[in-house]
Amino acid sequence: MITKDLYGRKELRELVRDFTRREVVPHLDRWEREGEVPRELHRKAAELDLLGIGFEHGDLLDTVVLTEEIIQNGGSSGLMAALFTLGIAIPHIWQTGDEDLLDRFARPAVRGEKIGSLAVTEPGAGSDVAAIRTTAVRDGDHYVVNGEKTFITSGCRADFVTTAVRTGEKGYQGISLLVIEDGFTRRKLDKMGWHCSDTAELHFDDVRVPVRNLVGEENQGFVLIMRQFQVERVTMAVQAYATAQRALDLTVGWVRHRETFGKPLIKRQVVSHRLAQLAQRIDLARTYTREVAARVNRGEDCVTEVCFAKNAAVETCSEVVDAAVQLHGGMGYLRESEVERHYRDARILGIGGGASEVMTELAARRLGFA
Repeated sequence: MITKDLYGRKELRELVRDFTRREVVPHLDRWEREGEVPRELHRKAAELDLLGIGFEHGDLLDTVVLTEEIIQNGGSSGLMAALFTLGIAIPHIWQTGDEDLLDRFARPAVRGEKIGSLAVTEPGAGSDVAAIRTTAVRDGDHYVVNGEKTFITSGCRADFVTTAVRTGEKGYQGISLLVIEDGFTRRKLDKMGWHCSDTAELHFDDVRVPVRNLVGEENQGFVLIMRQFQVERVTMAVQAYATAQRALDLTVGWVRHRETFGKPLIKRQVVSHRLAQLAQRIDLARTYTREVAARVNRGEDCVTEVCFAKNAAVETCSEVVDAAVQLHGGMGYLRESEVERHYRDARILGIGGGASEVMTELAARRLGFA
């Protein structure tokens, strides 16, 4: 049985650590070159019940542990995005408890049999979810969908896409969620980082979707989306500080052995003090994010604190990966260096799930400052 202290969960940590070192690390460079992770990895993760965390068992704190261990043992935030896209694709379905949708989409995703994706962002609507324009017009027992989505994680491989559509009036009141399986076109996007996680642009041209694929009630999709943003943002904060910790660990190992002018780099005060500063930043971000995660897990209203956690962790990660590349010198600039991957991958963390500027604006409003 998994230990249930707040940060321990020792059996889960050991399980994830072993999975990462055995099934991920030896292959990650190749998956980066190929631009996706294999479906077999989803099935292997499902066999260990890792895909069911937060759904069939476990909670948000288990997800925190899962994320920490995968990244800090040689995985990456890009790997997390590819393998655990169900974390943003099926929560809305799970929340509604619709047995038909659960059986056709959510449970197969948890078993690693299907890959799900979430499509909210459009060319003209990112963090402003209420501004989406993709329409779904009722026609008998179907909706007819027209529009486009962009920056969709796992959009190329997805067997189904939980899609935000406009079924009613302008603004947040007219948004619904539909599960769309086929009939649309996909275009793969070429990115700076997250190379093993495919990202797509989706085009819907009179795509007919059965009414039975509606998630929850019509025109109530905005509420479902907003509820899940809290968990997504906490998870991205965890990805950020875990990436920073991994980059720092790699850098400490490098400067201990890299010699300049007759002594290891770590013996230079400018280097050792810099490492101490980075360790402090990471520990502060980790401690705060874990506490916020515990509050979200208890169902507390802590939107402001989630914004703070994401921004603080992202800022820390940006500083640490930059320093890691710098302290690795020329080696840090090469693709064969792991810190180079983290440097590229980290850049999306301040954009995805709500840009840092949006997080600051939201926090300011909640505090009554705007």
